[in-house]
Amino acid sequence: MTKVAEIDAETLAKNLHQTRQQLAEFSEESAYKQSVNLIAVSKKHPPQAVVAAADAGQREFAENYVQEGIDKIHAVDNPDLIWHFIGPLQSNKTKDVAAHFDWVQSVEREKIARRLNDQRPQQLEPLNVLLQVNIDDDDNKSGLTPGQVPTLAAFVAGCDRLSLRGLMTILKADTSTEQQRQSFAKMRTLFEQLQSQYGEHIDTLSMGMSGDMRQAVLEGANMVRIGTAIFGQRE
Repeated sequence: MTKVAEIDAETLAKNLHQTRQQLAEFSEESAYKQSVNLIAVSKKHPPQAVVAAADAGQREFAENYVQEGIDKIHAVDNPDLIWHFIGPLQSNKTKDVAAHFDWVQSVEREKIARRLNDQRPQQLEPLNVLLQVNIDDDDNKSGLTPGQVPTLAAFVAGCDRLSLRGLMTILKADTSTEQQRQSFAKMRTLFEQLQSQYGEHIDTLSMGMSGDMRQAVLEGANMVRIGTAIFGQRE
């Protein structure tokens, strides 16, 4: 191993440890006192970075681009890792995602959900699904309106090769801390409504990234998607 790789691995391990500590502190600060699942967003970072993070104890990773994600899954070749797809998903890519990923966090259309269900290989566990909500009504973001959530949730819940687990959101850029808290609080309300209908199987509220993870956890996020704070700036 080169000296540079050693430094990178050491830095990655330190970043992971620091991020986990912060999440634990935010959780203690939150009224929910929830356990927070850290997803390492590895997009635009090489497979070696994933391996280094895995060596430091990280098990769940997320990718935004289908082919990059599949290439990385094959390159890392570690069956103990769990892979999340978190980017916009087009119809012509659903088969690849259904075959290679464990979670899809960005489902927003019945057509996509149906294709994922039909194309999930029988030898694999049902695909874990989060519905993406555009909670800020942001023209630059994908996602359902809050009012559209119940209809798509009912469809996904009825699919035998999909497992409806909860909700995901990405907030509008350049919002104030107070606006972030308000948006995350709206997501928490939606999540609790979904839970009340489908029970404890709805267990995942994915919200918060490197810049707004504190606000997300304070408002009840139990899954955060962190890239920069772990891997550094992307090239």
